[in-house]
Amino acid sequence: MQIIAHGIDLVDCDRIEKMLARHEARFLDRVFTPREQAYSAQTQNRVERLAGRFAAKEAVLKLIGMGWREHIAWTDVEVINNPKGQPEVTLCGQVRDIAEQMGIDHVSLSITHTAKLAIASAVALGKTP
Repeated sequence: MQIIAHGIDLVDCDRIEKMLARHEARFLDRVFTPREQAYSAQTQNRVERLAGRFAAKEAVLKLIGMGWREHIAWTDVEVINNPKGQPEVTLCGQVRDIAEQMGIDHVSLSITHTAKLAIASAVALGKTP
């Protein structure tokens, strides 16, 4: 496998907190899958975890060279921790189709956060088409 692309994103946790205050259910359902919402709800640092997943979704779109366009949904990128606690990415819909066209077999992800900031780095691995 080789590195095909890299994406990185930084999110201000206050921005996510404001979105939750204004549009909680609508924002959560539009941006996060039910599993992502459940994961974030079970901790005291909910905003930080949501901000980390938000940054991860943005980082994945950067590595495929796309923004949020028609036919791409926030939930096309799902970030769930594996049993070891490492975040893993699942792609679906148009994002998965684009990744397959690029020869991406796997996206390796790292997320870190503080009370103020969350950052995610995504590396696309695979074979060049």
